[in-house]
Amino acid sequence: MTTLLVIAKEPVPGRVKTRLTPPFTPSEAAALAAASLADTLSAVMDTPADRRVLVLDGSPGPWTPPGLEIRPQCGGGLDERLAAAFAACAGPALLIGMDTPQVTPGLLEPALDFSRYDAWFGPADDGGFWALGLRDPDPALLLGVPMSVPQTGSAQRARLRHLKVGDLPALRDVDTAADAREVAAQAPWTRFARAHLALSAALR
Repeated sequence: MTTLLVIAKEPVPGRVKTRLTPPFTPSEAAALAAASLADTLSAVMDTPADRRVLVLDGSPGPWTPPGLEIRPQCGGGLDERLAAAFAACAGPALLIGMDTPQVTPGLLEPALDFSRYDAWFGPADDGGFWALGLRDPDPALLLGVPMSVPQTGSAQRARLRHLKVGDLPALRDVDTAADAREVAAQAPWTRFARAHLALSAALR
């Protein structure tokens, strides 16, 4: 059974996308986060995985599609929370976050095939990573990796050096206002782009 994991935080003002303020208010930043999460979950639901799990810090909301399994995040640092998400999987798993609303089923589906690879890795433009797939979801592959620093991606990729790894395209995470503008322009069909357009117009 192959699991598609999404690790996410409930889009509550003041708790998500704080680097978008300013120019956006905390409520506007949370609205952008909610749109990004909704886009991500929509892509996940359209991807043919055996099991789809939202590993959530917070409570479900109207952005939660039906048919999605929801599990609470454990405590600890991000490396510990990612490791725990993988540890709860009995078979191969692909994990993504909520910061890439431009993700599509076409990007995700190949990374659910572990017939040729032991792992999949999707780098992010900021030096992190947007996707990590493991045929054998060993938590030790994540524990101790420094998170949210420019070296996160290279450190995580180094943990996979003894595995045969399939590389996914690089994507841009939405962290800053410049990121949000660029991702909205790249993916104008998304809820995120529509929300960004409306909120940016209100700033003028």
